[in-house]
Amino acid sequence: MEAMNIPHGPLLVVEDVSNVLELLEVTLRFKGYPVITARDGQEAWAIIQNERPALLITDILMPKMDGYALAHRIRTTPQTQDLPIIFLSATYVTPEDKEFAISLGAARFIEKPIDTEEFLLTIAELLTMGPEPVRKPLGEAEFYTGYRERLEHKLRHKNTQIARTERLLTTLPPNQRPAFETLLQQAKNDRDEIQAELSQIYQILEDFKNSQKKK
Repeated sequence: MEAMNIPHGPLLVVEDVSNVLELLEVTLRFKGYPVITARDGQEAWAIIQNERPALLITDILMPKMDGYALAHRIRTTPQTQDLPIIFLSATYVTPEDKEFAISLGAARFIEKPIDTEEFLLTIAELLTMGPEPVRKPLGEAEFYTGYRERLEHKLRHKNTQIARTERLLTTLPPNQRPAFETLLQQAKNDRDEIQAELSQIYQILEDFKNSQKKK
């Protein structure tokens, strides 16, 4: 298949769930797009230093550096601040989550499970419409405060989900439990990732507050 003409480089897809990453990569390559992949924001940032992608497609909830933090770093670095970003998420889907994503300069926000036709149409639109105006990036305190609020909200949601699933498991017959045990484990993994992120954000905000007092 003849590759599409993309003048500014490949598409960078960032996703920590292997089967989702593979699906996105296969879908895009089938349409002729050159694709490079990363499994977390840290790996993606390293790639961006060496190879400028035409478009970043990133999940939000990831280990090491999540999508919000990656987007903020991109927007506050002059060499990358105009890189178009599409957020994908099954976890961060409230209006407030999306509003925060847009405040970080995201061009689009797509909920999982992904509608393939809508996904491909969105990519084609962004690649052909030319660069969007560069938004002024959020200040450090503003970013980390908004980021903390999103994480705290998501942690409350995950804890509620875990409690509901644990109660449900006690009432189910054995043959119905495995699917919900898998769901419970994934929710716990997500909770642990969110808690780890929150710990870092609390420390950053505390350091920022202390530095402001010394001025």
